[in-house]
Amino acid sequence: MSRSPERRRERLAVLVPAAVMAAIGLWGLDRGGMWRDEAVTFQVARRSAPQIWHLLHSVDAVHGLYYLLMHPVLAVRPDEVLLRLPSVCGAAVAAGLVGALGTRLCRPRVGLWAGLLYAVTPMVGHYAQEGRSYAMVAAGVMGATLLLVRAVRDGGRWWPYGMLVAVTCVLHEFAVLVLLAHACTLALARVPGKVWRGWTGAAGAVVVVLLPLVLVSHAQARQVAWLTAPDAETAGQLVEQFAGPSPGVLWPCLALVATAVWTPRGRRGVSLSAVALPLVLVPPAVLMEVSQIHPLYDDRYVLYALAGAPLLAAAGLDRVAGVLGRVAGASARLRPGGRGRPAPGTPLGAGTAVGGPGARTPLTGRRAVPSSGDGVALAEPLRATVLPVRRDLPVPFRPGRHGVALAGVLAVGGAFLGQLPLLREDRDAAHRPDDLAVVSATVARELRPGDAVLFLPSLERRSALTYPAPFRGVRDVALEVPAAVDGTLYGREVGPRELRRRLAGLASVWVVCAPFALQPTWTPRNATERAKLALVTRKFIARKEYARGGVILRLYVRHENRPPARP
Repeated sequence: MSRSPERRRERLAVLVPAAVMAAIGLWGLDRGGMWRDEAVTFQVARRSAPQIWHLLHSVDAVHGLYYLLMHPVLAVRPDEVLLRLPSVCGAAVAAGLVGALGTRLCRPRVGLWAGLLYAVTPMVGHYAQEGRSYAMVAAGVMGATLLLVRAVRDGGRWWPYGMLVAVTCVLHEFAVLVLLAHACTLALARVPGKVWRGWTGAAGAVVVVLLPLVLVSHAQARQVAWLTAPDAETAGQLVEQFAGPSPGVLWPCLALVATAVWTPRGRRGVSLSAVALPLVLVPPAVLMEVSQIHPLYDDRYVLYALAGAPLLAAAGLDRVAGVLGRVAGASARLRPGGRGRPAPGTPLGAGTAVGGPGARTPLTGRRAVPSSGDGVALAEPLRATVLPVRRDLPVPFRPGRHGVALAGVLAVGGAFLGQLPLLREDRDAAHRPDDLAVVSATVARELRPGDAVLFLPSLERRSALTYPAPFRGVRDVALEVPAAVDGTLYGREVGPRELRRRLAGLASVWVVCAPFALQPTWTPRNATERAKLALVTRKFIARKEYARGGVILRLYVRHENRPPARP
């Protein structure tokens, strides 16, 4: 029965952060249209399993498992909310696991604070509402980290740890960097050789499982050719995203992290700082360093590392609370009438000596002499001494265990209020780089069946693939083989000669284009893309333009069909 309250606190430390994260994730989940990355998930996951497998041979192998997992989800109902719902669940599970890890490594209140801090971080809330795999990867990494701690502390088996890490890495291969973080954890904990052998076996199995995916995705590296080498500014931005960009939250969190990391001397064993510090530092640092040679870094690829920051901040807050508690306790003992001191106005000879029989008196240092009565009388010269009453001393605040936990929750609530404007802004579809629903709505209003349309570049065809209804009956001039049949994301287009032939008989054509495609400095590598750009700029003239959802829709008509100038 004595363990029942403790078990209840442990459960709350897991369930409360998970529930808060679920509420934040569901808030504004129906914000509207999908943006480009979500659109890829949506249109690929709706293909048949053989078509998805065909696609992975040429592109997006790194997301293959995620697409296969999303296939039955979108088979239930293909809409934006259901697309994002698995990410909400993944983020809620991750928040609960952060709470479980803080409870396991420290105490329930630390787990509660850490889980809540994780839940209210804007970066977590952002990816909790993305139809991509990153929130689910974070949940997998946190589960694997908890299994690591259990295996080291309890001497458990390593195969559950290895299996979960392998599945998480197949979900997104950059999760493999967590193995380096875990290796640093074991080194900091100074574990024995038996633990190292068990972990090495599990990590080796993960690498063997992941190796085929690494080889295939390496051949598809042109997909991330848009990435650039990170710099000091990139690192600063990541710190702001991990701790929260609001200055009123960022600096207190950094101070608490520093408080948690600082220890007078090293300790053997898996501690919270030994787990959280490598988690928050190693994966981003390694990926940034590798990206100096071959750019691969993007903040979403290391979202799972963020969990180390709230764990450290919660541990720092716990350390501060402990220091304040000890100071309050010492103040209470020194205060007249406090514990271990006679009450104000009480003769020192009329009660028990401070410290009990044989103890030294606080004023003379002479030992108390036991009397024949119930109490212990002090030495004769002090029998009539009376302590003065001090009414100007403040009564120290001595909160109980629940009071400290509640104070920490209120502090997290303050952090949430500081981040609330950012979280509210993130629920607006316009906050994403583009909104394909708005593009398709403009197409539905302006285009008629039989109109010709050209996508420049071809990846702008994602609007038609994601929201196909407005494009039904419209002629896709450049398309040769549809995307699902071709095993590509956007389909196969005709060559330049065939494109010229198809455009030759057209008096007008609508062009759905990215803003960068209209810049004079843009020179496409693909011959068909170059032909599109040359034909519409030399043979046609723009008559109408609509800029919607981060995409430009233009109507081009031939030069010879231009109306004569007015006199």
